[in-house]
Amino acid sequence: MANTNYPSATPQYEQNPNNRPAGNKNKNILIGVLAAGLLGTWGYFLYDKNNENNKVEIAQTESANYLSQKEALDSLYKDAEARLDQITGSNNQLQGENAEMKKKIEANLAELNRLRNSNNITAADLKKARALVSELNGQIAALESQVAKLTGENQVLTANNTQLTGEKQVLEQNLQTTVTEKDALASTVDVGSTFSASGMAITPINEKRNGKEKTTSTAKRVDKLNVSFNVENRIATSGPADLYVIVTAPDGKVVSNSELNSGSLQTRMDGDRPFTTKVPIEYEQGTRKPVTFPIRQESFQRGDYKIEVYHNGFKIGESIKTLKKGGLFG
Repeated sequence: MANTNYPSATPQYEQNPNNRPAGNKNKNILIGVLAAGLLGTWGYFLYDKNNENNKVEIAQTESANYLSQKEALDSLYKDAEARLDQITGSNNQLQGENAEMKKKIEANLAELNRLRNSNNITAADLKKARALVSELNGQIAALESQVAKLTGENQVLTANNTQLTGEKQVLEQNLQTTVTEKDALASTVDVGSTFSASGMAITPINEKRNGKEKTTSTAKRVDKLNVSFNVENRIATSGPADLYVIVTAPDGKVVSNSELNSGSLQTRMDGDRPFTTKVPIEYEQGTRKPVTFPIRQESFQRGDYKIEVYHNGFKIGESIKTLKKGGLFG
């Protein structure tokens, strides 16, 4: 090809990169370094931000875990406290080993309460609290078992006591019935053993100076009234017995004086009555016993003398003797 003298339109350094100026090459290197630095800065920024986010998430997780464990401790404490209240509510007077166990449970509850209310609870505190909860559960379970056992025994004792009370009431009723029947029988025997009197006689006697006695119906000559009758009873036991004699004079007054040992008698039908004298006798079971005794006083009135005999509170005999006024020569 023939050479021309026209200059080329493309610069020579563009046709040959090696022929570019040194200033442009340095500029490109600087731009690359700046870009790399910018990328590193953004990378560090992104790493640091990510690391901060991780720390926040860890802190939030730890805080949530702390709150969760504290809430769990609160729940466990309240549950343990409620169980203890339930046990002791109806057993206010726990004794012996149960009382000691209750004191230990209350001490552990107090320590657990202190830990759960602490503002700066540590991991060690949480560990200790969990150990206390485990120990409390065992202690309360043991106390519940013991109380349940005692409750069962008390129920058995209550049932036995109820049965014994019922049996006691039956025995008391039977005893009362027996006592009543015995009293009724004793009363029947007592009433049935009352003597009956027969052949009652009243004999006015005039005692002579020579010792002889003469029967008379003249009042002013009577020195004594001899009373005689017989007593008997088929079931009355042998032994001493007292007969009470009431002598009523014609004026309606009961004869009474210290020599006759007069007194008051509680009768079964007539209330309290004054008696003239008491006559003791010795009775032999199944026999007829003759009884004789005198009634003496300084003077006798004319009219009717009424004599009543009581035994065992019952009147068993009665008789009347009339004394007359004497004649012209007495």
